[in-house]
Amino acid sequence: MSISGLCQICESREAQERCTNCGTLACEKHYDRGKGLCADCAAQADPGQESDVDIHRF
Repeated sequence: MSISGLCQICESREAQERCTNCGTLACEKHYDRGKGLCADCAAQADPGQESDVDIHRF
C-alpha cells in the first residue's frame, strides 16, 4: 500500500508509514517501526519510557 501525504504529527515531512493503532500518517521521525505505532500511540503505550521517536508536535 502506498502512503501519500504529509505527516499528521509534524505536518512538514512526507509520511512514510501509517500507525497500526490509530491510522495516523507519520514521517520516519514520528513513527516507531518496532512497535508499528505513531509517536503519540507509542508514548501512550509506554508512558515514561525513553524512545528514539520524537513525540513533540510543532
